[in-house]
Amino acid sequence: MNLLSRAAKRAFDLTAASAGLVVTGLPLAAVAVAIKVDSPGPVFYRGERVGLHGKAFRIFKFRSMHMHDGTGPHTTKDGDARVTRVGKLIRRYKLDELSQLINVVLGDMSLVGPRPEVRWCVDLYTAEEKSILTVRPGITDWASIKFHNEGEIIAASDYDDPDQAYLELIRPEKLRLQLKYVRERTMWTDIQIILETLRKLFATRTGLESSSTASAQVPAAQSPPRSTLA
Repeated sequence: MNLLSRAAKRAFDLTAASAGLVVTGLPLAAVAVAIKVDSPGPVFYRGERVGLHGKAFRIFKFRSMHMHDGTGPHTTKDGDARVTRVGKLIRRYKLDELSQLINVVLGDMSLVGPRPEVRWCVDLYTAEEKSILTVRPGITDWASIKFHNEGEIIAASDYDDPDQAYLELIRPEKLRLQLKYVRERTMWTDIQIILETLRKLFATRTGLESSSTASAQVPAAQSPPRSTLA
């Protein structure tokens, strides 16, 4: 993306995220009330994530888990006892992610981009994978679509450690798709990803498509010049 394209993307992010917060204001307020009524603790989970150029920021995510001492796996699988009753519902429909529109308005995130990772995952990046940090992290991307049922995949695996299951079953393909986005990103790609995200969530959550067998409509990878990573 050149300078003009990056400016257009930021303008689109700011406009769409602001409009999204206005349109979904009442539903988001209802979610916040439900979280407070369901279990003690804050409305938002404000975990640290690594963003553009490796800069840390605090994510806005509706709290879906009971308050705990921080022990246990970082990765959450379906059936995790730490997830609250309301948490199960908002995680299923990805409502816990909607509050990240605030991060988009603040400039920490974009609507579309590689999902932001915790520091320990970023510390595992190879030299090539560090190019992921040259773009703003996003609410959705090709990897988010493909692994929309990440918790289900981990729960169905033979791994006792959810973190190990994530590292071996999901992370390699997720990184491949994130690198693909970094190389090939355009405004049209962003629009495609947003539309496919909405289609995927509707189809799998309404039963029109099986969540366990559904696969993302990810176009074949191209091989543009390395300069596109800048």
